[in-house]
Amino acid sequence: MSNRMFQPVVMQMKESASRMVGVLDNAGAVIACTDLFRIGETWESAATELNTQEEKLLHMEGKTFKALNCHSAHYDYAAFVEGTDDMAGSLCGMAVVALGCAKDFYDEKHDKATFVKNILLDNVLPGDIFVRGRELGLEGTQSRAVLLLRQQGQPDNAALDIIKSLFPDRSRDFVISLGEHEIALVKEVQEDTGPEELVKLAVSLEDTIKSELMVRCVIGIGSICRQIRDLARVYKEAQVAIDVGKVFETEKTIINYENLGLGRLIYQLPPTMCEMFLNEAFKKSTIDALDRETLETIYKFFDNNLNISETSRKLFVHRNTLVYRLEKIKKLTGLDLRGFDHAVIFKVALMVRKYLMSRNEALGFDNAD
Repeated sequence: MSNRMFQPVVMQMKESASRMVGVLDNAGAVIACTDLFRIGETWESAATELNTQEEKLLHMEGKTFKALNCHSAHYDYAAFVEGTDDMAGSLCGMAVVALGCAKDFYDEKHDKATFVKNILLDNVLPGDIFVRGRELGLEGTQSRAVLLLRQQGQPDNAALDIIKSLFPDRSRDFVISLGEHEIALVKEVQEDTGPEELVKLAVSLEDTIKSELMVRCVIGIGSICRQIRDLARVYKEAQVAIDVGKVFETEKTIINYENLGLGRLIYQLPPTMCEMFLNEAFKKSTIDALDRETLETIYKFFDNNLNISETSRKLFVHRNTLVYRLEKIKKLTGLDLRGFDHAVIFKVALMVRKYLMSRNEALGFDNAD
């Protein structure tokens, strides 16, 4: 593969350069060269120096070497040119640029992980996904799940390598960096895989990152898709799970899109419609008119399924005291929480208010205003 990627480029350079030009892999083997008889030779000493020297150009044994750009601690490929003079240095620099472009193009065309990343980001036309997937040997109807890991605070680049080490089968599972803070895991799963198994996987990921790097993270889980073309949709679901969870599930670090319930619906509503709903639901006074003790009573009442006896016990108050508070809420808002319909309206209103407050904070507005 590497020879097919680099040999055409160095042969084109042969016409312009009067010197030997070639490519060395990370083991020191010559994998492409204008002198065909050199291909297959191994220069271990050059490979060792390329991994340890800090200078951009390495002059050694009558040749000039320069590593192609890579994202790991060790080089993957290096260009070399015969000679150690300034001309050799210039030619080697130009060779690195040309060979790097060839590698990027080859990766774009033949690398499975790059293809999957482009699907997630909607950079592939729907009609091309099945054809390209078949060319790369990716099963188009295999069940897959997407887990999106978002690091909190200062991100650690080592998280990507740690997650990759957990899923070594690069032909089936893909660990993809999507920015400084986000890493997506696209994992093949069985058809009968349920949400509980995905949550267990997410817990394992979270525990590993926390123990290895002491980094906090939030993980969003999308639904399972049966077609490779649906990966973009599932990835967006994982994003929504994290964003909605940040508003309505602030205590959770693992959020499943399929369990978002009302929060997902409210998150998709326009702010103007949310404000209109609050105005219609509270004709007498707004939620903001309720003091902290009253709001605590309301939340506890909902947590205990509108059960007066259980709520009063949890609040450590007499039953009659709770009834008095509920009557007070009814007078202030016009809603009787002891009735199911009014309780539903109030519950949704609290969630809508929470969503609007979080949105205003994200936009830099003062909720007090």
